Amino acid sequence: MIFKSVGDGRPYPDHGYETTKQWSEIAPRQVRLDELITTKRTLNLDTLLSDDSTFYGDLFAHVVEWRGVLYLEDGLHRAVRAALQQRAVLHARVLVIS
Repeated sequence: MIFKSVGDGRPYPDHGYETTKQWSEIAPRQVRLDELITTKRTLNLDTLLSDDSTFYGDLFAHVVEWRGVLYLEDGLHRAVRAALQQRAVLHARVLVIS
Protein backbone atom coordinates (compact mmCIF):
# COMPACT_ATOMS: atom_id res chain seq x y z
CA MET A 1 0.00 0.00 0.00
CA ILE A 2 1.46 3.36 -1.03
CA PHE A 3 -0.89 5.62 0.97
CA LYS A 4 -2.67 5.20 4.27
CA SER A 5 -5.95 5.52 2.39
CA VAL A 6 -7.44 6.84 -0.85
CA GLY A 7 -10.10 9.44 -0.22
CA ASP A 8 -12.44 11.38 -2.44
CA GLY A 9 -12.76 15.00 -1.43
CA ARG A 10 -11.64 17.14 1.46
CA PRO A 11 -13.16 16.08 4.80
CA TYR A 12 -11.65 19.07 6.61
CA PRO A 13 -13.07 22.62 6.70
CA ASP A 14 -12.01 25.27 4.18
CA HIS A 15 -8.66 26.69 5.22
CA GLY A 16 -8.52 29.69 2.88
CA TYR A 17 -5.15 28.84 1.32
CA GLU A 18 -5.79 29.32 -2.40
CA THR A 19 -2.58 30.73 -3.88
CA THR A 20 0.95 29.42 -4.27
CA LYS A 21 2.14 32.54 -2.44
CA GLN A 22 0.09 31.63 0.64
CA TRP A 23 1.40 28.05 0.61
CA SER A 24 4.99 29.24 0.09
CA GLU A 25 4.95 30.80 3.57
CA ILE A 26 4.96 27.27 5.02
CA ALA A 27 8.39 25.64 5.14
CA PRO A 28 8.49 22.21 3.48
CA ARG A 29 9.24 19.08 5.46
CA GLN A 30 9.37 15.37 4.81
CA VAL A 31 6.15 13.38 5.09
CA ARG A 32 5.87 9.60 4.86
CA LEU A 33 3.69 8.43 1.97
CA ASP A 34 2.10 5.72 4.12
CA GLU A 35 0.79 8.41 6.51
CA LEU A 36 -1.11 10.29 3.78
CA ILE A 37 -4.76 10.08 2.82
CA THR A 38 -5.37 11.35 -0.70
CA THR A 39 -8.20 13.75 -1.48
CA LYS A 40 -8.37 12.70 -5.15
CA ARG A 41 -9.19 9.27 -6.53
CA THR A 42 -8.11 9.83 -10.12
CA LEU A 43 -4.68 10.20 -11.65
CA ASN A 44 -3.93 11.77 -15.03
CA LEU A 45 -1.28 9.65 -16.72
CA ASP A 46 -0.12 12.55 -18.93
CA THR A 47 0.63 14.63 -15.85
CA LEU A 48 2.32 11.73 -14.09
CA LEU A 49 4.71 11.19 -17.01
CA SER A 50 5.35 14.88 -17.77
CA ASP A 51 8.84 16.22 -17.02
CA ASP A 52 7.53 19.73 -16.37
CA SER A 53 4.37 18.99 -14.38
CA THR A 54 5.42 21.41 -11.60
CA PHE A 55 6.70 24.13 -13.95
CA TYR A 56 3.85 26.54 -13.18
CA GLY A 57 3.10 25.40 -9.65
CA ASP A 58 4.73 24.77 -6.31
CA LEU A 59 7.66 22.35 -6.24
CA PHE A 60 6.31 20.85 -3.03
CA ALA A 61 3.12 18.93 -2.38
CA HIS A 62 0.43 20.50 -0.19
CA VAL A 63 -0.72 18.53 2.83
CA VAL A 64 -3.36 19.50 5.37
CA GLU A 65 -3.09 18.11 8.88
CA TRP A 66 -6.51 18.01 10.49
CA ARG A 67 -7.30 16.21 13.74
CA GLY A 68 -3.91 14.52 13.60
CA VAL A 69 -4.50 13.05 10.12
CA LEU A 70 -2.48 14.05 7.03
CA TYR A 71 -4.45 14.72 3.84
CA LEU A 72 -2.67 15.11 0.51
CA GLU A 73 -4.49 18.08 -1.03
CA ASP A 74 -2.17 18.82 -3.96
CA GLY A 75 0.70 16.73 -5.26
CA LEU A 76 -0.82 13.32 -5.96
CA HIS A 77 1.28 12.95 -9.10
CA ARG A 78 4.47 13.87 -7.22
CA ALA A 79 3.61 11.35 -4.52
CA VAL A 80 2.98 8.54 -7.01
CA ARG A 81 6.24 9.39 -8.80
CA ALA A 82 8.06 9.19 -5.46
CA ALA A 83 6.50 5.77 -4.81
CA LEU A 84 7.47 4.55 -8.29
CA GLN A 85 11.05 5.61 -7.51
CA GLN A 86 10.79 3.54 -4.31
CA ARG A 87 10.98 6.56 -2.02
CA ALA A 88 8.99 6.37 1.19
CA VAL A 89 8.89 10.12 1.82
CA LEU A 90 7.73 13.23 0.01
CA HIS A 91 8.72 16.85 0.63
CA ALA A 92 5.55 18.79 1.35
CA ARG A 93 4.23 21.97 2.88
CA VAL A 94 2.03 20.93 5.80
CA LEU A 95 -0.77 23.27 6.88
CA VAL A 96 -2.04 22.42 10.35
CA ILE A 97 -5.67 23.38 10.94
CA SER A 98 -7.89 22.75 13.95
